[in-house]
Amino acid sequence: MPMRTDPFRELDRFAQQVMGTAARPAVMPMDAWREGEQFVVEFDLPGINADSLDIDIERNVTVRAERPAVDPNREMLATERPRGVFSRQLVLGENLDTDRIEAAYHEVVLSLRIPVAEKAKPRKISVARGNGHKAIDENSSKREVIDA
Repeated sequence: MPMRTDPFRELDRFAQQVMGTAARPAVMPMDAWREGEQFVVEFDLPGINADSLDIDIERNVTVRAERPAVDPNREMLATERPRGVFSRQLVLGENLDTDRIEAAYHEVVLSLRIPVAEKAKPRKISVARGNGHKAIDENSSKREVIDA
């Protein structure tokens, strides 16, 4: 027996998964990029009070924000903006220095600046010529080459 499909129903279900619903808000939109020796992450959070922002750092970074509910005494004509708690978790690699993360909230954008850890920065290793051998000094923070 052939099944009837409704392409608009499938499109509506997909839109709810991506954008969320009033009962289940979508995650906050984010951009991330590398800028020199640090990574920058920005979240769009319009209508969020800065006091509701909560940033937890363990192995990962979790950002939470809340857009307050509509005043129940207000007669609403349309309610399309999602309300409630928004949350986003970033999985950080070991090459980032989570002890020095900086956060700023300006013009409805939350910015996180995460520096690259010293151990992940590029370094040079010189190559010995002839019969000489070189070793890497593990005690040096810049891992300079010493004669072996």
